[in-house]
Amino acid sequence: MIEILNINKSYNNKVKAVDNLTISIPDGEIIGFLGPNGAGKTTTIKLLTGILNADSGVIRINGLDINEKPVEVKKQFGFVPDSPDMFLRLKGIEYLNFMADMYDVSTTDRKARIDELADKFEMTSSLSAKIQSYSHGMRQKIIIIGALIHDPLVWILDEPMTGLDPKSSFLLKEIMREYAQKNRTVFFSTHILEVAEKICYRVAIINKGKLISFCTIEELREQFKGNESLEKMFLELTEETE
Repeated sequence: MIEILNINKSYNNKVKAVDNLTISIPDGEIIGFLGPNGAGKTTTIKLLTGILNADSGVIRINGLDINEKPVEVKKQFGFVPDSPDMFLRLKGIEYLNFMADMYDVSTTDRKARIDELADKFEMTSSLSAKIQSYSHGMRQKIIIIGALIHDPLVWILDEPMTGLDPKSSFLLKEIMREYAQKNRTVFFSTHILEVAEKICYRVAIINKGKLISFCTIEELREQFKGNESLEKMFLELTEETE
């Protein structure tokens, strides 16, 4: 479970990137986090994962406060950032073993997870190569595998489909569904509204740092009294708050 309670974050004491944001996300749901460029999505995710500190408010993951128990909280989730360009001088297998070490994954369990996920994402033959030699899509896949190495209870992803080929995108969506079916939490930002419409139980829409909607797609349609696409509803909502 993710709890974001009255969170605020400003840059240079002027630009308010996140404005009194409150969202409660229960277990067993896939939540899409939507908003225009500059709406505050990535800042929110950086606050949620402890990369940034909030100016005020409380963030809890599975009941643990990220300010009070940051290490314990970070063990609760797997995180896929918006850029996969990291640890480029490591080989793929070195990066995955590094991630497994960070999360105290046993030798037996990590081998099983690496074998399973590398096979699913067709990365087995590339694990001995350095990440700097990978294409953008391959880098994205190795980061996703690393985020899953400890079988986390909460999965947080920032624009995870970027650079993935259609087969890998489909596989990622299937893994998200499997996670939710195991009563785990999936929270991801995306600009691909069709993906959110197909796999999310609910969507949270943010603009100018403020939450402007948090409901199911059907509830949104009832609000708009029609069968509009998520894209049309999203545009209307965000234009209203400009």
